[in-house]
Amino acid sequence: MKKNGDAGRVGQGYLSGMRRILLFIALLVGAPAWAEKASLPDLSDYLNTIRTVEAPFTQINADGSRATGKVMIKRPGRIRFEYDPPFDDTLVLAGGGSVAVFDGHNQGDVFPLGRTPLNLILARQIDLTRIKMVTGHGEQNGRTVVQAQDPEHPEYGRIYLYFDRAPLRLTEWLIISETGEQTRLQLGPLTARDSLSDRLFSIRAEKERRN
Repeated sequence: MKKNGDAGRVGQGYLSGMRRILLFIALLVGAPAWAEKASLPDLSDYLNTIRTVEAPFTQINADGSRATGKVMIKRPGRIRFEYDPPFDDTLVLAGGGSVAVFDGHNQGDVFPLGRTPLNLILARQIDLTRIKMVTGHGEQNGRTVVQAQDPEHPEYGRIYLYFDRAPLRLTEWLIISETGEQTRLQLGPLTARDSLSDRLFSIRAEKERRN
């Protein structure tokens, strides 16, 4: 009759063997449980390749309402959100260091771009390794998630950036404003553009057009 100690060693050996088998299977099928988050230097390098692009988006607002449209980015410092019907009278522009919102009620309310977390991803040179800029960096459901803020003005709000792996791609961001309002933007594929006219990002030009 085997002693309890012998039975324990047999059980441990069996479990060890099963773990090796499961690990081998996971490596073969690429199980997401072993996914690793992308490094901050790699993410910074990737974001700096985004210069002049456009992409479709779905926006999810704090009240759960949704809107779709197209976003155009021209770094540094410029972004344009065009919305599909029934919100096609709405336009959000950033350019010249300012952000403006145009819709049926606001005809170009302007505030500083530097007071929004979007400023972090529209910078001339993005460096997520700056001290106190990234306050969270992890992996969630196979995606890398980065929480970032202006290290000099954390009160301006924060942004969560979501990245797919293989290939590395920015797929979503969540902005929490200085008032606590949350806006989520789910991005379709980013398409590089040879050029986008600076006039597309001109707040003054849009005000003149609407007047």
